[in-house]
Amino acid sequence: MQPIADTEQIEIYGARVHNLKNIDLIIPRNQLVVITGLSGSGKSSLAFDTLYAEGQRRYMESFSAYARQFIGTMERPDVDKIEGLSPVISIEQKSTNRNPRSTVGTVTEIYDLMRLLYAKIGVAESYISGKKMIKQTDEQILRLIKERYNGKNIAILAPLVKGRKGHYRELFEEMRKKGYLKIRIDGEITDLEPKMQIDRFKIHDIELVVDRLQINQDDSQRLTESFRTALKMGKGIIQILNYDTDQIDYFSTSLMDIENGLAYDEPQPNNFSFNSPYGWCQTCQGLGVINEISPESVMPDTNLSINEGGLDPLGTYRDVWIFKILVAVAKRYKFLLSTPIKKLEPDTIQLLLYGTPDYVPKSNLYTYNDYAVDGRFEGVITMLKRYHADGSSDNLAQWAEKYITSMPCKDCQGQRLNQMARSFTIKNTNISELTALDISELNVWFNDITATLSEKDATIANEIVKEIKTRLGFLENIGLNYLALNRNTGSLSGGEAQRIRLATQIGTELVGVLYILDEPSIGLHQRDNHKLINSLKNLASIGNSVLVVEHDRDIMLESDFLIDIGDGAGRFGGKIINKGTPKAFLEGKGITADYLSNRKNIEIPKQRRAGNGQVITLKNATGNNLKNVSVDFPLGKLICVTGVSGSGKSTLINETLYPILSQYFYRSKQNPLPYTEIVGLEHVDKVIQIDQDPIGRTTRSNPATYTGVFTDIRNLYANMPEAKIRGYKAGRFSFNVKGGRCETCQGAGIRLIEMNFLPDVTVPCESCQSRRYNRETLEVRFKGKSINDVLNMSISDALVLFEAVPSITRKIQTLQDVGLGYLTLGQSSTTISGGEAQRVKLASELSKKDTGKTFYIL
Repeated sequence: MQPIADTEQIEIYGARVHNLKNIDLIIPRNQLVVITGLSGSGKSSLAFDTLYAEGQRRYMESFSAYARQFIGTMERPDVDKIEGLSPVISIEQKSTNRNPRSTVGTVTEIYDLMRLLYAKIGVAESYISGKKMIKQTDEQILRLIKERYNGKNIAILAPLVKGRKGHYRELFEEMRKKGYLKIRIDGEITDLEPKMQIDRFKIHDIELVVDRLQINQDDSQRLTESFRTALKMGKGIIQILNYDTDQIDYFSTSLMDIENGLAYDEPQPNNFSFNSPYGWCQTCQGLGVINEISPESVMPDTNLSINEGGLDPLGTYRDVWIFKILVAVAKRYKFLLSTPIKKLEPDTIQLLLYGTPDYVPKSNLYTYNDYAVDGRFEGVITMLKRYHADGSSDNLAQWAEKYITSMPCKDCQGQRLNQMARSFTIKNTNISELTALDISELNVWFNDITATLSEKDATIANEIVKEIKTRLGFLENIGLNYLALNRNTGSLSGGEAQRIRLATQIGTELVGVLYILDEPSIGLHQRDNHKLINSLKNLASIGNSVLVVEHDRDIMLESDFLIDIGDGAGRFGGKIINKGTPKAFLEGKGITADYLSNRKNIEIPKQRRAGNGQVITLKNATGNNLKNVSVDFPLGKLICVTGVSGSGKSTLINETLYPILSQYFYRSKQNPLPYTEIVGLEHVDKVIQIDQDPIGRTTRSNPATYTGVFTDIRNLYANMPEAKIRGYKAGRFSFNVKGGRCETCQGAGIRLIEMNFLPDVTVPCESCQSRRYNRETLEVRFKGKSINDVLNMSISDALVLFEAVPSITRKIQTLQDVGLGYLTLGQSSTTISGGEAQRVKLASELSKKDTGKTFYIL
């Protein structure tokens, strides 16, 4: 038997995962192979659920049985045999990190290298005077301390530990034996005691209290001796605690501003991290935004009076305690609750929002009796903040959260870092300003950096800059030159996130790997397609196999081998229709080959929709890279917004137009990016956005539950004569709650058998024979069909069954209209492809009754 490395093909026999029809397939290795076909035809079932799943399972099998019981095991794909399979790396669209702390820079690790660069060669400037920080001698620092603290009581501290974990028992014992009595741990001064230790798993700052004294210009011998001892123990850094103000000042022989005594620690890479307490802005803790309750969210319409609901959280006037308090406040401060808010004095609005000056809560737990009806009031915004932070009531917290909006942090202006970190520059640019540049600009910046550095700094920076430029080059080569390193990964499209991971993999230069990618061209303009194609070909040329699930014409025609799965979707798909090199493929059969060879075409319509003549006009949008854009959106038409990747499409629609509409109709807390005016909102009455997120992540989610049609079906069954005689309500026909479902499998229809060292096995439920419900529930029938029969019915068949029930037919018809007639109503969301999931969401929205004035954003 020849080794896998010499095998020139991957051989698959008898693949039956999901809708695959027992297919046999030979895929060439070390080539760019594209799998294509209709949405739902079985592309992902073959690539991810068969090849990738088997590769992962075999990797898990290489662990010992003891290790596998802790890390879990993977289910064996339903396939007879796969030969020639090498280690598999999957790069899917679902890998986008939604963590608000995750950015393009942190994911690619370029930001980590930049932090190291700034820590080693960054030039420090004082954020008070703006002057360059200098290193001082011991005598200069001592003279400054004498002048600043003359006549004051101080403590001289020597920093021993900064930002490290440990119990430090030995350190405390050593200091105690040297005769020291006190130590400062995490901001608290405490006595040094025998066998003293602290929590070893927490991060600590520890300073030794070298001396406590009053500064006296006439007697400075003690100060001098204590100062020199502290400076030696603190390795060039000391801290002075002013007992009068409790303020800590740093003094350092490394970096200091002589004019005002500002001193910096010797910079470390974590001083430039917005995920570390030593680098992040204290106000926003490195997020760049803060959650605030703005006056605009509390008073959306200032034409209304308080009685009419001008203070939105309180609603209109009612005979409740909060309005009794407001009546007393109005009487005391001489204003009327019937006056429109815009006509009230600014001071009056201020006390309504933030409270009266003499308001003092009687306890931390607020009850009715805490509010004396005497004209004292805590303020609406203060009250909302309290309810949101209190945590004692989820309902109150959710109610308060409706009025919270995210705003750029006022202290760091959204740059995430503290003042010290922002005060280090290279070429007059701090690290936050650098991460705001796009990849192309960043490449140019780093290209000529070494020429501007001193010989010493250039030597230090050489290796770091070389690694940064290599990684930037990978991102540029894959068509991501328009992204900035500070871009949040949650805002990336599936294709962009995939291409970032692909760039990382190219950088590793592994060989002998099978890479499987899921539509990496998504979000990429045709102009940049060649960059992606060249990157994929390079990955294959160094000795890897690249398997791409793709619909893009360019990638398909540039591939080495092309596979078409079809010829329909769902149960009508799962067969190999055509395969071969692109040249041979075009001569073959199948709908894909017909379109690729231009035997079939999508005709351009000769006539366009006239629309309704009304327009929404957005004026002077300047968010992100938009250059004062003004645009008309004609209503009653299908509008397409296009442009090269990074041109500003998402900025204009998703981050400007949609938040404006969402705030107008639903008082959304998402703020739009800057613009001056929007005209024509009265022509629409609601906005609906349909995104790429999956419709459900559990086996209990299905098209019937997602679209809401299952509620109507359950209500129909509850109204059947048999159900009424038995007293069954709609809940009886739900497989998610007790009552009508089979309790052995809890309505799942299958049971999971845990196998310890082997993959878990799913078996049909022996009690209900996979029918989800108990016998009594299944005896209620509509046209001879039980509720389980309906769940197992295709959407096309269900249309015929429920043709006389308009409320059900309307919702099912839209699923049929978007081409999903082959799905079953009860098909698990986890088995539905990405394209199918998006069409289910679209159908769900289209099935709702509309007024003809709905604005859809896809």
